Amino acid sequence: MPHVPEVGGNTANLRLHVPIHLRWGDLDAFNHVNNTSMLKLLEEARVRVFWVPESGDTAPSTAVIESGIAAGVLTLIARQEIEYLAPVPYRREPLDIQMWFGKIGGSSIEVCYEVYSPATDTPQTLYARATSVVVMVDARTGRPQRLTDTMREAWSPYLGDPLIYGHRR
Repeated sequence: MPHVPEVGGNTANLRLHVPIHLRWGDLDAFNHVNNTSMLKLLEEARVRVFWVPESGDTAPSTAVIESGIAAGVLTLIARQEIEYLAPVPYRREPLDIQMWFGKIGGSSIEVCYEVYSPATDTPQTLYARATSVVVMVDARTGRPQRLTDTMREAWSPYLGDPLIYGHRR
């Protein structure tokens, strides 16, 4: 289950910490996590943080989206960007995926991630930084749907600075 330790000294800097285990199949021929597997790891973290849990499951207060077409709202990825900083080796302990919002818009959110080595490492290694733009879409019409007050209330404490990538000019 994601936990929410504070990073920095005020609520504008809150991050969600999501432990995600690697699978042997996430590795490539070079014995590190394949670039396409990184997208799946980020997706798993996103699902755990945003989707309302099944009965008996636990989730953070940010899990306010009902999943599935029957719920009436779809979460579609409009854009993703990843900056790889170091190869991710296979480890039995889960990666520490830290998440926050770089922007909360009308019908979309910019989700920011930093992918670290396990939380037990001192110091932790930052492997990758990423951004996903997620758009809420009405499942019936296929048109963007405004974020609800519940979403804004749940996500606003985790609003922080968006990522600035080193390779951009």
